[in-house]
Amino acid sequence: MPITVTAPRGVLTPDGEREILPQLTTALVEANGLAGNPAFTAMVGGTLHLLDPAHVYAGGVNRPVVMVELKLPDIGLPTPESRAAFIHAATDVVARLSVDWHDSDDTWINILNARDGAWGIGGNALSNDDLVASITAAAG
Repeated sequence: MPITVTAPRGVLTPDGEREILPQLTTALVEANGLAGNPAFTAMVGGTLHLLDPAHVYAGGVNRPVVMVELKLPDIGLPTPESRAAFIHAATDVVARLSVDWHDSDDTWINILNARDGAWGIGGNALSNDDLVASITAAAG
């Protein structure tokens, strides 16, 4: 379940650059109610893209927006409440890991879902049933 963070250089603190993906992973696992589940946690990965501040725009103007994009199968964050919980937690993570002047209105979260069978690891397409079975077995 890839998490992509795109931020202008200088908005995240140095510690924030190191901690943003581990903390967003925790936020995702907790929003799913799967804290401590090694199978689910192992399926979460991510990248941090730091851009020249002159290359980040919102509303057609240069603005220091931090964008968090999450891609996951349909079973991840399946309810409006779980999606809202992740959005709230992810915004808090960015706020904690950003410089003091960063405004939380400049933190944007986007959640995209892959249809059943349109998500995979290691060349294997995984259905929702496959994923649930793996997560359930790990909870065991």
